[in-house]
Amino acid sequence: MIFPRERIIFALDVSDRVSALEWVDRLSGHVGLFKVGLELFVSEGPSLVEEISARGERVFLDLKFHDIPNTVAGAVRAAAACGPHIMNLHALAGSEAMRRAAEAASDGAARGGVDRAKLIAVTVLTSHTSDTLGELGIAGSPAEAVQRFAQLAKDSGIDGVVASPMEAAQIRAAWPGGLIVTPGVRPAGTSLDDQSRVATPSGAVKSGADYIVVGRPIRNAKDPVSAADAITAELSEALG
Repeated sequence: MIFPRERIIFALDVSDRVSALEWVDRLSGHVGLFKVGLELFVSEGPSLVEEISARGERVFLDLKFHDIPNTVAGAVRAAAACGPHIMNLHALAGSEAMRRAAEAASDGAARGGVDRAKLIAVTVLTSHTSDTLGELGIAGSPAEAVQRFAQLAKDSGIDGVVASPMEAAQIRAAWPGGLIVTPGVRPAGTSLDDQSRVATPSGAVKSGADYIVVGRPIRNAKDPVSAADAITAELSEALG
């Protein structure tokens, strides 16, 4: 069972270790995981993931690996050794890359002496629309593309997907045991920023999401701790 607070992944969208750890200490006990993305990881490297984990916190390593299968597997193996709780690659890398990455995640965890990370595939970015997918030569709506990529991920033996709240219900119906992480979550009344397909925290979990990624609505709040606790309360009510 995942408790409401544990479902919140706070996005550490900062560029340096000091700022990141300040947020970790500030929100410890108020969110479930901390997301380390490309900017922060490139700036600080695997040692930051290890340092956050050493504080007793869990990390979602959001690097969206997308390359040839051998390179993806090698990157997943190396990243898994630093002990993230969840990490991802891009479904566009293809089924072979995902299959090999699943094996590499186990190998990397064993080498690092840590628990194996849950490995999930990014389907379609929440900033995409039908028009932008068309520019990339991907036919159909975002929902149709997400379903295709989610099925590919399931068949490739990884643990779940990253998808917008708009597609979570369809994925959950087709993949009852899959892990679903949803970005594009905005509490009612907050800015959509650069997201196109969004939902409220309660809407996301009611649709089937296991975890929700929230950044700016907490980070930019006058009282970030209260903002995080309000999301927990909303999730508690939604989950009964």
